[in-house]
Amino acid sequence: MIDIVIANFKMNQTPEETKNYLMTFLSRFDEKVDLTLCLPYTSLSTGEYLCRGKAVRLGSQNISEDEEGRTTGEISGRMLKASGVDFCLVGHSERRKKFKEDSKIVNKKIKSALKNGLGVILCVGESLAEHNTLKTYEVLREQIENALKGLYENELERIIIAYEPIWAIGTGETPMAKEITMAVKEIRKVIADDFSPAAADNIKVVYGGSIDSKNVKQFTSCKNLNGLLIGGACLDPNSLLKIISLL
Repeated sequence: MIDIVIANFKMNQTPEETKNYLMTFLSRFDEKVDLTLCLPYTSLSTGEYLCRGKAVRLGSQNISEDEEGRTTGEISGRMLKASGVDFCLVGHSERRKKFKEDSKIVNKKIKSALKNGLGVILCVGESLAEHNTLKTYEVLREQIENALKGLYENELERIIIAYEPIWAIGTGETPMAKEITMAVKEIRKVIADDFSPAAADNIKVVYGGSIDSKNVKQFTSCKNLNGLLIGGACLDPNSLLKIISLL
């Protein structure tokens, strides 16, 4: 059942634009899903104010692996928590590629988030070359195991795993429902092997990559998928509202 929606605004919207967006969106949001809005840092205070008392969580698009100090341009878990943030995205392919964030850094960021009382949306997924050479499951296992290394099973309650095949992000291409179902099954298998079958059953798994109102229905048939991570289509409030209405 799809009952989780995460919207990643990426590097879009000024605080004023976020205000106008939320005024439109919140007036029509029926709270039928567990919604997290991953806003730009500069819009978090606007989001915290306007979403107060609403069934909407705030998310950050990144977190530093460091707690404080000489890390120019970064933002810590303590800062995010104080800004009203509930979740943070970690391991997104855009950051893995552009900022060379490997699994060791991802692991540190997850631990920093959990230490500061934040939930984590862990992004994992294969490239087109890995997909075409049938290495999807191998890649997923490596990314998940290294990202969750050293964690206790009870900490998984605050982690959502987002399957985002790199070749589907912003391309208009999406995997078939069967492919997503099999990827979700493999993700749960990794959790079962490394933690327990109960943890595998309980962990939340979402899909992200070129989701819009025209194709969203195909994801509702994916077995054991809990939700969606939406990128570009969330930037128009009417588009996000329509996607949610179709779930």
